[in-house]
Amino acid sequence: MAAADPAALAQKLGVDIDPELLSLALTHRSYAYEHGQIPHNERLEFLGDSVLGQAVTVRLYTRHPDLDEGSLAKRRAGVVSTVALAEVARAIGLGRFIRLGRGEQLTGGDDKESILADTMEALIGATFLSAGQEAATSLVLRLIEPLLADPDRYGAAIDPKTALQELASAQGLPAPAYRVQSDGPDHARTFLAVVTVGPEHAEGSGTSKKHAEMAAALRAWHLLSGRA
Repeated sequence: MAAADPAALAQKLGVDIDPELLSLALTHRSYAYEHGQIPHNERLEFLGDSVLGQAVTVRLYTRHPDLDEGSLAKRRAGVVSTVALAEVARAIGLGRFIRLGRGEQLTGGDDKESILADTMEALIGATFLSAGQEAATSLVLRLIEPLLADPDRYGAAIDPKTALQELASAQGLPAPAYRVQSDGPDHARTFLAVVTVGPEHAEGSGTSKKHAEMAAALRAWHLLSGRA
């Protein structure tokens, strides 16, 4: 299935991104390898990660003058985590715009936490190069504001496994039970986790067992809290 028109994404985000950079930001390495080793989005991802980190750090520092360094660092880690960025990406429907290789398409790559998070960072990098730091920072803050504005959701994004365990206990449910399986070669292994909490089941994927369990836990937390 072909990816959706990138111009619609730029319009949705309200940013003016150079079309070539936007296309590059949405090109996963699996697509690049299947199309003659064309450029892919990992360099933009590297840039976007830096822009994201700075924007989040400044916002947390100015918004929470009462927090010490350790607390600020913990909150920043939660907001820029793979799980949190994937949640932001899903909120804007990013998956359908990503250009993926056939193998990733067949295995649901457009909803994998790692791919969504990496593409989100690449998109931020493309915005920085096209429209400048102010526009890129503004985009970051608009995208992460739902996490910052909702303390419960924010806490779940920082530590979804603990948040799910606490919610299950509060609802009188047994402790979450996880099952994890992996697939793919050693250098590109993908993990799929399934968590069961009472009547609810949720899945999550990632490039490590930890990330897959965190992704599954966050989805289960959304289901149990009525925020799905």
